[in-house]
Amino acid sequence: MKQIISTILITVMSIGSMLAQSDGDPKKLSVDTKKSSVKWIAEKVAGSHDGTVKIKEGSLSLDNNVIISGNIVMDMTSITVDDIEDKDTNAKLIGHLKSEDFFSVSSHATSTFTLKNFTPKKGENGNNYEISGTLNIKGITNDISFPAKINISNDVVTAAADLTFDRTKWDIRYNSGSFFDGLGDYMIYDDVKISFTLVAQ
Repeated sequence: MKQIISTILITVMSIGSMLAQSDGDPKKLSVDTKKSSVKWIAEKVAGSHDGTVKIKEGSLSLDNNVIISGNIVMDMTSITVDDIEDKDTNAKLIGHLKSEDFFSVSSHATSTFTLKNFTPKKGENGNNYEISGTLNIKGITNDISFPAKINISNDVVTAAADLTFDRTKWDIRYNSGSFFDGLGDYMIYDDVKISFTLVAQ
């Protein structure tokens, strides 16, 4: 009997301890769209192009100073090309990227990262995480995961990450060597590289 009572007391104390550590409802931090950025690089046989996409809005949820979820909405109408100086050529490529061949911006003005899991990397310092979630482009959602460096201090989160995604999984097949033969120098590689910095507070 004493053992049962002791077990109950230990359980109650453990629950009480966990509740005491909780700050209540998770804190929601807003992404600072002016301090945050998204950069892209797409490579082809004959070279590469790079540019930016603005973050429209976003938020991160913190519980006990730990990120538990996040949402980042990118404004696809804001896509830029930074490596082409000629205005006409630059505008032509931006128009092509916004077309049905690529991101179908007229029908899908935003793309969204939904971040679900933030796992600290074992054996590394406390700033390294593996993030997993989903990426929605053109109304198509696929799972995605990538490493990131995250700092949390005084309810301010700063994060930096590099990731790569296969564009064909989001039905972006234009000049893809995986679907078309004989493209030669016009072939565009399937992988798109993304680098982003994020500030939320």
